[in-house]
Amino acid sequence: MLLELLAERESLAVEDAAELLGVSTATVRRDMDHLAQQQLLVRTHGGAVAGNVSYDLPLRYKTARHAEEKGRIGQAAARLVRSGMVIGLNGGTTTTEASRAIALRGDAAGGDGAGEGRGEGWTATIVTNALNIASELTVRPRIRVVVTGGVAREKSYELIGPLAGHILEEVTLDVMFLGVDALHHTLGATAHHEVEASTNRLMASRARKVVVLADSSKLDRSAFARICHVREIHTVITDSAAPDEVVQQFEDQGVEIVRV
Repeated sequence: MLLELLAERESLAVEDAAELLGVSTATVRRDMDHLAQQQLLVRTHGGAVAGNVSYDLPLRYKTARHAEEKGRIGQAAARLVRSGMVIGLNGGTTTTEASRAIALRGDAAGGDGAGEGRGEGWTATIVTNALNIASELTVRPRIRVVVTGGVAREKSYELIGPLAGHILEEVTLDVMFLGVDALHHTLGATAHHEVEASTNRLMASRARKVVVLADSSKLDRSAFARICHVREIHTVITDSAAPDEVVQQFEDQGVEIVRV
């Protein structure tokens, strides 16, 4: 929670953090010192500032941010999945929610998928470079998991780099559910880390349809490295707080916006 507050405010005094979190100032100072040792914030006299590294927080610190919105976005993504599909998922908290919702569809083995009603059963193939998503889905009997190669990135649990390309260049995806750090109507989908962006770009290029999953806090923003241009995005699933004017800007570019 301390890192989440700092990411939102960019700077934070010890006394303010203690009041907001309901803990002692001694606890806040100790936690700030510990996080500074991990280079997740920069200590100042009387508090802390985010520093460049804090804009790309490790996944374990992002899970509570906009959790309800991400859950709804994940459910909406899962409703687009039909039996027999090959689905791409990169790393991130929102794509993780989507993977769990897809898994629940498989567990229920019902709905309107392609094989249902003919005794064939519901199945899906997930291609992912996210280690956490792969580990959760591997135990699901109706889902086949394909994991890319690559070097594991500790902040996002994603496999990135040239090794991932050996697998991705050999597959075709029906839909890519793409998690992003930021999404802008002219600059496109972007990420903080350039190699992560490159790997995600390759995944998106292998898909017949690219669906960006992004809560409204990521809209009308940009990060360091481009993943893909707006013209390569078919649909954006976001939450109901997305402003009308921002939604219109994307729709003017030919992008379908789904607010949930």
